[in-house]
Amino acid sequence: MISVTKLLFAREHFGDSLRYTKNAHRMRDGAAEGVGPVVVWNSTKTCNLKCRHCYMNSDARKYRDELTTEEAKSFIDDLAEFRVPVLLFSGGEPLVRPDFFELAEYAAEQGLRPTLSTNGTLITRETARRIKDIGVGYVGISLDGLKDVNDKFRGVDGAYEKAMQGIENCVAVGQRVGLRFTINRHNLQELDHIFDFIEEENIHRVCFYHLVYSGRGSQMMEEDVTPEESRKAMDTIIRRTKEFEERGLEKEILTVDNHCDGVYMYLKALAEGDEKTAAQIMEYISRNGGNRSGIAFGEVDPLGYVHPDQFTQHYTFGNVRERKFGDIWSDTGHPIMKGLKDRKHLLKGRCGKCRFLDNCNGNFRTRAEARTGDFWESDPSCYLTDEEIGISGRGEN
Repeated sequence: MISVTKLLFAREHFGDSLRYTKNAHRMRDGAAEGVGPVVVWNSTKTCNLKCRHCYMNSDARKYRDELTTEEAKSFIDDLAEFRVPVLLFSGGEPLVRPDFFELAEYAAEQGLRPTLSTNGTLITRETARRIKDIGVGYVGISLDGLKDVNDKFRGVDGAYEKAMQGIENCVAVGQRVGLRFTINRHNLQELDHIFDFIEEENIHRVCFYHLVYSGRGSQMMEEDVTPEESRKAMDTIIRRTKEFEERGLEKEILTVDNHCDGVYMYLKALAEGDEKTAAQIMEYISRNGGNRSGIAFGEVDPLGYVHPDQFTQHYTFGNVRERKFGDIWSDTGHPIMKGLKDRKHLLKGRCGKCRFLDNCNGNFRTRAEARTGDFWESDPSCYLTDEEIGISGRGEN
């Protein structure tokens, strides 16, 4: 996750202390000194929508053998013991779990910061109040465009209107809320509209996700944006972020799942002659060190299996029903876990030769494997040119 706001303006938001502390890039088992990783718990596979790019292949049916309430509390105890700073409740749709409020409140009581990733369609005014009252730090609501564009991706007519009501209900009760938007070829034209939207609706945060080829998202591989479209998208995001700043609108703008975004911002600032901002960007992306799946970020699925991140569930390191999360996370017996914690010498192609490897760390491994069959090959979604990354000759891969 890259904070465009932080890189450009050095403004502090929650999470920046985990991403941009001076020794963050040196960590092997957590986000920062003295803490564990941020953990996503896909608490259920059940969902009331059927999104085209869902990495969980979720749909509206009941799945067997998901963690019980008591098992989940034991898991949360283990996370607290390992000093996990943030537990993100995701799904499926986490609000379909009848014990969501009990578990989120329990996490807060154990010293974790509970956050919620949701499609927003189930958030009534009363639900929003309960979310706020139990101490959920942040609610991220997924929209992939406005109105018809969103409903097409979500697979259910009316999903946009219900999500809008969910956003409005969160704003009305003072619950911190933001948007999650996955960039693809069909919604690029929506980027400017999303910035207009967050201003009009008084939303203070938006995360722009790059597509990862996992679950149903694998079927959209050929619908991903081109390198030129990625650069154009980043130009829009940077331009609108700067416009908000100039107008005194304090919005937190982030991009997710493509660490060449930070390098692109650095090169763009240099090309524009803004050496001060370029130096600031380089300082922050050097502190962060790039992709940290398997280090600062991990995932636990509905059945309790531990994975490097939510998109890489085909590699499993253990189950929290059998071992404590911290013991699993620190165990490098699995070659993928061992490799992720110290991956630079394993990376191949453009990633292995890139002059910005210390700032990107090979980007996203699941995309590389989806395209090439090799987990350590180059990430195909890197949109920087060979010249920009310091590789001579255009034919290398």
